[in-house]
Amino acid sequence: MYDFIIIGGGILGMSTAMQLIKTYPERKMLVVEKEAELAQHQSGHNSGVIHAGVYYTPGSLKARFCLEGNRSIKAFCDEHDIAYEACGKLLVATNEVEVQRMQGLWERAEANGLERSWLSAEELKDREPNINGVGALFVPSSGIVDYAEITRAMAQEFERLGGQIRVSTQVTGLDERLNEVVVKTREDEIPTHYLVSCAGLMADRVVRMLGKDPGFTICPFRGEYYRLPPEHNDIVNHLIYPIPDPSMPFLGVHLTPMIDGTVTVGPNAVLALKREGYRKSDVSLPDMAAMFANWGILKVLKANLRPGMIELKNSLFKRSYVEEVRKYCPSLTAADLMPYPAGVRAQAVSRDGKLIEDFLFVNSRRTVNVCNAPSPAATSAIPIGAHIVSKVREQVEG
Repeated sequence: MYDFIIIGGGILGMSTAMQLIKTYPERKMLVVEKEAELAQHQSGHNSGVIHAGVYYTPGSLKARFCLEGNRSIKAFCDEHDIAYEACGKLLVATNEVEVQRMQGLWERAEANGLERSWLSAEELKDREPNINGVGALFVPSSGIVDYAEITRAMAQEFERLGGQIRVSTQVTGLDERLNEVVVKTREDEIPTHYLVSCAGLMADRVVRMLGKDPGFTICPFRGEYYRLPPEHNDIVNHLIYPIPDPSMPFLGVHLTPMIDGTVTVGPNAVLALKREGYRKSDVSLPDMAAMFANWGILKVLKANLRPGMIELKNSLFKRSYVEEVRKYCPSLTAADLMPYPAGVRAQAVSRDGKLIEDFLFVNSRRTVNVCNAPSPAATSAIPIGAHIVSKVREQVEG
């Protein structure tokens, strides 16, 4: 009998497990992960950006967690000798309409407590000779790191403190009873007093296993990346982002100097036809049937039909994809785009057809379930984990 079981071996699950065992060092804890290794989904398929929190609504969980997470993830890296670089982010305006949008981001960054600078075209060119723009917003606290490495370090800390991790263990059912929750796997049934789920792309299915209507559905969006050839490893000195277009649901294609010295381009955002569909050829008929029978998802797709078609075009044609980048980095061509692994974003969609933008939790008497953890979830993993532990403490001690 375990005191706590955590479903999910990504960065949120391991952050929660690490902090939970520090809170209850004498309790018996287990992390179960269906893959053979940790951080195999969103935690290991992302741009590696340590976000600052420019875009988020002031006062939201996103804004609060990101500001705290930016500092705490760097402190964790310092403590565990994990490489990161606080290279800063430049949001580049390429026309006067984008300058007006940048003014809104300038004010939002201030409301979120961020240090920032407004750069003229000349100051931008001085910092980034290969980037064209009429101005830019510079946020110095943004950076880059390897989140899979952080996840593994958290797992090592959890195990050092006495926690157990079982990989290749898929949860097939859950039974919440009066005094316990039974976690059913393909191999056995494991009882626990309390359960935490950080299941990412499977978050809504975990809630349904508990016999609850989650009130949302996970819609998977694939983010496709490219890598630049080695001769372009020095093409930028900072993270380069476009000014977001409010008609598009995601942030747009950006240039990211990775912690390994390479530079990636991306991501876009296209509907994945499988929950874990990292390749264009990945198709699941049951997943497709469930998506296209869901009124909320259909409403989102209809409302975003035009941007969705643009993203699909960019996915199918490399020349269209690179044009998104050439708006601010005109020296790049389609020939510069080399293959790189895609990621899949677990986007929660409400029953009435809205993209759920903030973090979402659906809890019961003995369970805490992370149901929507959009970017900047990796950046915010430590404060999110602390938030989850506080909810568990309310259940245990309340």
